[in-house]
Amino acid sequence: MRNVLLALLMLAGFMSVGCATASSSASDRKALIINSEETLRRFKTVNPDLYSLYNSKSVGVAVFPTVGKGGIGVGGAYGRGVLYEGGSVVGYCDLTQASIGFQLGGQAYSEIIFFKDKASLGDLKRGNMEFAAQASAVAVTADASSNADFDNGVAVFTLAGQGLMYEASIGGQQFSYVAKGEVD
Repeated sequence: MRNVLLALLMLAGFMSVGCATASSSASDRKALIINSEETLRRFKTVNPDLYSLYNSKSVGVAVFPTVGKGGIGVGGAYGRGVLYEGGSVVGYCDLTQASIGFQLGGQAYSEIIFFKDKASLGDLKRGNMEFAAQASAVAVTADASSNADFDNGVAVFTLAGQGLMYEASIGGQQFSYVAKGEVD
């Protein structure tokens, strides 16, 4: 068990060191914004009720067009995203995840996080936002948002992508943020 925990910590450390919150080039950041806007459209196409959540019930949304996840016993995930506030891009964010337990395979998915209020949005901006093992995301379907509720000021939705992963694990997600003006 000690070796598995050590491997998990090493994986989490590698992921945090190897990933920068904002893409290094302006063209990469522009592509990320385009992909994020397309991801929002895909989520809203699958569930049109997300327009209501996006437009009137949240102060901001973080969009991660692609989160890559993989594991064999010990796993990890990483995704780069865009933070919108009032419909405008205000910054860039990273999602890193480490997990341990029965897991095998790899997959890609999209994730969006709606922020109910300025306090929860501020947590992301200050680097204080983490999701513990018990946090859950709602897989987007035609009726997913009708049952969605904010938990600690956030509502998380995922949309399946490619790959196959068998998993019964625990882990958590951690986020980092950099304001748009700091990199543009």
